[in-house]
Amino acid sequence: MATRRTTSNKRERERSKQAKATAKRERRHDKSPEDEESGPEFDENSATTEELIERIAAMHEQYDAGRITFEAFDEEKAELMTLLTARLSE
Repeated sequence: MATRRTTSNKRERERSKQAKATAKRERRHDKSPEDEESGPEFDENSATTEELIERIAAMHEQYDAGRITFEAFDEEKAELMTLLTARLSE
């Protein structure tokens, strides 16, 4: 019979993921200046499901307009989809 992981392990993994995402955002922010058109600061951790979906749609528009690269688009979308999936599973 397999043993179950404790909830503290799950919390630690989630904290680790959040810290990694924060560090990645800071590195990206340091590399290129923010567009003035990007609007107010987006906080992924306190965003609602609807806000996450709106952010993904806005990123699609930015990519289609050529304001962000595919790599930046893909990376950010993957992070947002992970958060969205986690929110929907709660």
